[in-house]
Amino acid sequence: MYRILVIDDEPMIQKFLEGFLSREGYCVKVWTDEEIHRLVAEFEPDLVLLDIKMPGKDGFDVCKEIRETNPVPIVFLSVKNDVLDRVLGLTLGADDFLAKPFDSAELLLRIRAILRRTDNMRIREEREVLKVGDLIIDYKARTVKQNEIVIELTSKEFDLLWLLASNPKQVFTRNQLINQVWNSDYSQDPAVVTTLIMRLRGKIEPDGSSPIYIKTVRGVGYKFGT
Repeated sequence: MYRILVIDDEPMIQKFLEGFLSREGYCVKVWTDEEIHRLVAEFEPDLVLLDIKMPGKDGFDVCKEIRETNPVPIVFLSVKNDVLDRVLGLTLGADDFLAKPFDSAELLLRIRAILRRTDNMRIREEREVLKVGDLIIDYKARTVKQNEIVIELTSKEFDLLWLLASNPKQVFTRNQLINQVWNSDYSQDPAVVTTLIMRLRGKIEPDGSSPIYIKTVRGVGYKFGT
């Protein structure tokens, strides 16, 4: 369940957002008078709804404070639909800006869009290192380890391995592999794929004649599967 933190000093807004978002399936925490930095750290929200005009610190100061230690998405809520406020808020690191009074359906759509985007980013980050069997494939470092031993691969060998391993069980034709690994519209000879597969198998497969990672799909192409 996604967690949403509401930081707004208007009791009516607090009550409305807590009830509305709870009914939509979110876990909602409403700020009262807690220290905001500590509250964010303890509640660990997936998204913050932040009012600009509040007593004491305004929303801009709160946004800067949160951004010092936390990348959580922030949506500003404001009675002022002012371009300068929007620009300042987005410059400080907010993800969106919604003027009061706002339509509840629009707010919900924006929340869902932001959470969907952050989910996709999280998935990409998690997939930057793949662990399959005794292989560890690190995309950023462009390294492959097998039983903690670094396997030396050429650039194209790594690109081919990453493409197959990050799409497990998907069957690729030779032309599809040429298109994605060489960024070429089939101008390469399909035989280069066969050669590259053989070299790659020789480096990562315990038995190249009976591969467990890169498998041939007869009459079609190749897939990655253990």
